Amino acid sequence: MAFAPAAAERSPSGAMPPAARAGQRFHRFGPLAAVAAAVAWGLVELRAETIDAAYLNDSSVHEEMARFAAAQLAHGHLPLERWYPYLGLGSPQFLHYQSLGPTLIGLVGLALGVDRAFHWSAYLLVACWPLAIYSSARLFGLERWQAAGASVVAPFVVSATGLGYEPASYLWIGYGVWTQLWGMWALPFAWATTLRALRDTRFALAAAVAVTMTIAAHFMTGYLAVAPIVCWPFLTPSRLPERLRRALLLLAGCAGVAAWVVYPVLHFAPWASLNEFLQHTPAADSYGARRVLNWLAEGDLFDFRRWPVVTPLVGLGLLASLRSWRADERGRALVVAFALSLVLFFGRPTLGPLLVLLPGARDLFLRRFLVGVHLAGIYLAGMGAVALVDALRALARRAPAALRDLGARRGAALRRRALLAGAAVACLAPAWRQLHAYESLDAAAIRAQAAAEHASQREIGPLLAQIRARGGGRTYAGLPTNWGADFLVGFVPVFKYLANEDIDEVGYTLRTASLMTDPEAHFDELDPADYQLFGVRYLLLPATRTPPVRAELLARRGPYALWTIPSIGYVQVVDTVGTITASRYDLGAATAAFVRSAGAALDRYPTVAFDGSAAAAPTSPAGRPLTGPPGAVRRVDADLADGVVRAEVVARRTAVVLLKASYDPGWRATVDGVPARPEMVAPALVGVRVGPGRHAVVFRYVGYGGYPVLFGLALATLALLAAVPLARRRLGARRRPRAPGPRSPPRAGVRGAGRG
Repeated sequence: MAFAPAAAERSPSGAMPPAARAGQRFHRFGPLAAVAAAVAWGLVELRAETIDAAYLNDSSVHEEMARFAAAQLAHGHLPLERWYPYLGLGSPQFLHYQSLGPTLIGLVGLALGVDRAFHWSAYLLVACWPLAIYSSARLFGLERWQAAGASVVAPFVVSATGLGYEPASYLWIGYGVWTQLWGMWALPFAWATTLRALRDTRFALAAAVAVTMTIAAHFMTGYLAVAPIVCWPFLTPSRLPERLRRALLLLAGCAGVAAWVVYPVLHFAPWASLNEFLQHTPAADSYGARRVLNWLAEGDLFDFRRWPVVTPLVGLGLLASLRSWRADERGRALVVAFALSLVLFFGRPTLGPLLVLLPGARDLFLRRFLVGVHLAGIYLAGMGAVALVDALRALARRAPAALRDLGARRGAALRRRALLAGAAVACLAPAWRQLHAYESLDAAAIRAQAAAEHASQREIGPLLAQIRARGGGRTYAGLPTNWGADFLVGFVPVFKYLANEDIDEVGYTLRTASLMTDPEAHFDELDPADYQLFGVRYLLLPATRTPPVRAELLARRGPYALWTIPSIGYVQVVDTVGTITASRYDLGAATAAFVRSAGAALDRYPTVAFDGSAAAAPTSPAGRPLTGPPGAVRRVDADLADGVVRAEVVARRTAVVLLKASYDPGWRATVDGVPARPEMVAPALVGVRVGPGRHAVVFRYVGYGGYPVLFGLALATLALLAAVPLARRRLGARRRPRAPGPRSPPRAGVRGAGRG
């Protein structure tokens, strides 16, 4: 074993020499000390992440989801079944999106406060990442110093994309891909338990749980959790039939345990949008083999913009694993995982039509497979560090006798260890300096944002309170593509700040899988019809800016002004004229012409023939003249967070009562207490047909109700996986022949007893 102290001779009394005892203690506790130092450094460096400040990045959405989960749990509801109303005109976000992290933090937040729990979760998961690497590496089978080496280098990974297992993915000034952070913790244990389960079915239960947690935490990472189950059985050809049987058992177990995540996503996939604006860009397709391999060779996958530190260790780990290919299954597994992740990271420019073999490939952001390259590379870097030290020790043994004698003197072992630690610190110095500078900038930005928010609350706070009190529609505060990017609270655009305040809004685009998310990106603030179409009732604008449409000023405070359009709300009575054919792949493009038209302002909307289904018949067939408005809304009582909207309307003719919420098959409707069938109205809104007269219309979202059955299936599968090793053990015990033993003496009264 690497770094193991040499066998020491005992004294005549049998006691081990002090130097040998010190060596054993160093071998036992040295790796733990290294891990503790890495964790302590992260806890100190990242402590500003616990400050309560609005997020500049995607974490604003994740934190909003956590608050929503807490509110639903507090009322006894399962967030997976509820309507998430704030972004993209609403969606069953917890069904379509990885929801494990927000749900857990929502649960913890009931006791600690959601915002505090969220900030501390990001802080602890990033700072304690070396601990996850060390414990999973040991479970994987790596030696202590190999695991410690991997944990020490883990925080220093920096890539050209900034979206791997690195600080830029998670910190306040980074991307804020918080759900990937949960997947980052789950994937190492999924890999480790999978390798153990292929050797021993007693680990099948743990592997199924770890793989399921990875899928539930982050869908993209879930692919990398499942892939080794398919690939790793072939690492040991001599035991291939046995390994394949165990792999099939594990795949079946994962399918049963993860069904509560996977089945609803697949079943309701037709009603989840595909982000049309990222298609055929590196964000979805990745970068191709040539560019990725150049990054790898130049050090930009692990050591972007600094002197290479991690990359050489990854290379040494690869060489060491290839050198011991026949003898070391762990090394083979990591090389295969590294190569597989790298090929997937090549993406569509290289793999092209082969991606049809990957389920749901059209929905994947292939550049995110970099995380598998990073995780395998971190483990290999730990192995490479130990291989490097072993090589240096071998060179030292070949040194002249005088130098070897000098190294054997009293206290030399301590000096050697101190020298080794100093060399490690010196080698990591470029990474330390780079990361310290980045994290110092992050801390300064967070503190500045918190101070700016505190100063701005007297100005923007009362305006947001008015929006909440008045209700009845959405808020517009700019777009990422116009002045909204420079309309700020501190560093945070107001349209993102609204997400931190749980305000239903239009403008924070492409955040969810709702069918309205792509049409929303076509919103034009200069077109009055778009305000009606998207249900925009409030405009939160710079105080110096005039509304682009007719609106009433409610209040002006400091640099912020709140306006309202009283005639607009969540419900509208409309005529349906004509049809549009679309699917989730082209809904935004197919309805863009209608969004740009004046149809919404004229109360005229097409119906939609969606995904091969027939469109609802228009209320006004082509050629029939329309005179005057089709009706009016008298009263609306909307609670979209509870998935319920009640309206009283008057229709002058057969018309459609339109709810400005994204269409989903979970919507139900009643007209005067009688169930009515909802229909899809362009771009992707919910409508219900009514006849002439006064009506009471209720829209209610009813989420997927099969979760109890799927949870039961998961529990039953877990029980079966727990029973398999016990059954195998009992079967093996029955098959083993009993060892012959002494014959028992005959019992009294049995025939033959007493014979000599």
